[in-house]
Amino acid sequence: MLLRVRVTLPDRPGTLGQVARTLGVAGADIVQVVVLERLGGRAVDDFTVVWPGTARVDRLLAGLAAIPGVRVDGVWRAIGSPIVGGQDAELLAQVAANPNDGLATLVDAVPGLLAADWAAAAVVPVDWAERGGTGTATLAYASWRAPVPARLPEITPLRARALTGPTGEHYAVAPFGRAGLVLVVSRADVAPLTAAAFHATEVDRLAQLVRAAAVILGDRLDLVGTPPATATF
Repeated sequence: MLLRVRVTLPDRPGTLGQVARTLGVAGADIVQVVVLERLGGRAVDDFTVVWPGTARVDRLLAGLAAIPGVRVDGVWRAIGSPIVGGQDAELLAQVAANPNDGLATLVDAVPGLLAADWAAAAVVPVDWAERGGTGTATLAYASWRAPVPARLPEITPLRARALTGPTGEHYAVAPFGRAGLVLVVSRADVAPLTAAAFHATEVDRLAQLVRAAAVILGDRLDLVGTPPATATF
């Protein structure tokens, strides 16, 4: 199976090689490395690896923990393929080519791009602020892996951000800037794996996709219907 391994490590020569060798010794076949952050002598890297389904992940975690200064932030199953250049542009081209299904296209594709479990477009009530930030969000569309009923976080429709739910689910949310529409992306722990929270670069990527899609879809977003499925927060 395909796994995403997020590691925080000292940003110095040789450490990345140690991590890569440890992954290989544990049985992981590295197919991609993405640097999410380099700051203050530390780096945050995402490794996408092919992992033998019968192998125990604790062996991998023990090997990484033995490297001085290395911390494993998460290991979780990657639903999508490794990140390649042009994926975001290709998705937006698909949205533009068929705008009537543009929102559904975006929601269905985002989990694969961000190694998430599911995504949903939620409509926040227009009187959300008057209610003091509480109310009932209505699902406009959800990807095929979304739970029923969907577990939505406390959505603040004003800005993109990452947050963690009361039972440990990780979310990234980004507003479309019209019609109270917010895109919600989620990843959660599935034993024995532990998912990482959404990194700032992932939230920024989601926000850019949502802003671009909002420009492409325009007034169509104002016509998003209100289906019966709801979630409270």
